[in-house]
Amino acid sequence: MGGLLALSRGIDRVNSLIGRSASWLILLAIFVSAGNAIIRKVFSISSNAWLELQWYLYGGAFLLAAAYTLLENEHIRIDILYGGRSRRTQHWIDLIGHTFFLMPMVILSLWLMWPWLVRSINSGEMSMNAGGLILWPAKTVLFTGFVLLFFQGISEIIKKIAIMRGLIEDQHASTGHHVPLEVDPELLAQAGFADPDGKESDGKDNRGGETRK
Repeated sequence: MGGLLALSRGIDRVNSLIGRSASWLILLAIFVSAGNAIIRKVFSISSNAWLELQWYLYGGAFLLAAAYTLLENEHIRIDILYGGRSRRTQHWIDLIGHTFFLMPMVILSLWLMWPWLVRSINSGEMSMNAGGLILWPAKTVLFTGFVLLFFQGISEIIKKIAIMRGLIEDQHASTGHHVPLEVDPELLAQAGFADPDGKESDGKDNRGGETRK
């Protein structure tokens, strides 16, 4: 198990570095978007290449950070069967989900994308929009994102087994899946919802009396 945990730590380090670096693509996309808007308004000049570059940058940030998001346990999940369970049961749900749902989906996606990507590279596929960009770099980023997600899935399976066997600590044990949302009761009242004391925004108490001012 020691070798597998070393592999997991290596995968985590690589995906953490790539995920954090990918966040800068958002800032770059903002600069491209702002520059394109300024040039279009001031000089009445524009190009589909600038618009497509924005899409590529946003897509790259999303895809290259998907594995890092899984590492940080921040993917959105439906907590109907998850949130109220014990932590050990949650580990079992995660392990089964990663093994029988996440990994097959990622493997199938990679298997289908590979010939699609090769054809695009060999043909030098270009955008159908006038003045657009070549497409294979964007498709390569898509494929790379799924490769990173595949390895992160392996890492998460290794860590779940190790946690359940007591070999490593559960990094998310204290906070659960997400940090609890803090809601201001006064804002709830202004929005027309009852606060925990049973008061509503219309100045009436749900128990039949007037609220104190």
